[in-house]
Amino acid sequence: MIAIVDYGMGNIRSVEKGFIKVGADVKITSDSKVIADADGIVLPGVGAFKDCMKNLERLNLIDLIVKEIQKGKPYLGICLGLQILFSESEEFGICKGMNIFSGKVLKFKFDKNQQSAISNQQFLKIPHMGWNTAKLLRKPPIFDGISDNTYFYFVHSYYVVPDEEGIIASKTDYGTEFVSMVWKDNIFATQFHPEKSQESGLKILKGFNKFVTGKA
Repeated sequence: MIAIVDYGMGNIRSVEKGFIKVGADVKITSDSKVIADADGIVLPGVGAFKDCMKNLERLNLIDLIVKEIQKGKPYLGICLGLQILFSESEEFGICKGMNIFSGKVLKFKFDKNQQSAISNQQFLKIPHMGWNTAKLLRKPPIFDGISDNTYFYFVHSYYVVPDEEGIIASKTDYGTEFVSMVWKDNIFATQFHPEKSQESGLKILKGFNKFVTGKA
């Protein structure tokens, strides 16, 4: 069973529906015992980094999730679930993350020259919202059937800057090139939303379920 962590933020139901569609056994939960007993963990989210960390702390889930990841349990982070893996975010002042990876979460900042950087000359808006491509630097095992420069759906104003280049799996261009996925061992995390990315996104959810269960 894969536990989808419910900490009061984000698009939990759409993530659940996506996993069910690909045949995965999933459960939405904030119960520490269920999460500890699960075969894999998914942490999705949309919203503020600080609120996310506060809610997880209130539920006494931070230490548990870190411990389970360090034990080798498969983890899929989506949007905020990616960002909180890092040391800190500058969103609404410096806020500490789970520090699984060393690095920072920064806000998009565009100067006047960058404002006409995209091909149709429209202004670059914050948040970065809509479809964009992921340039693969390394192909994670959950990316079976996903080709380079596949389009995924994004909604975010902040992006991660890892200290360790080796964990970067893909980058995306939006006025500047930013990290759109990281992968190391049992940890997979995307800035984009697989559950909103139609067929390609479902392939990722299916790939994660296969990685967790060992079954196609």
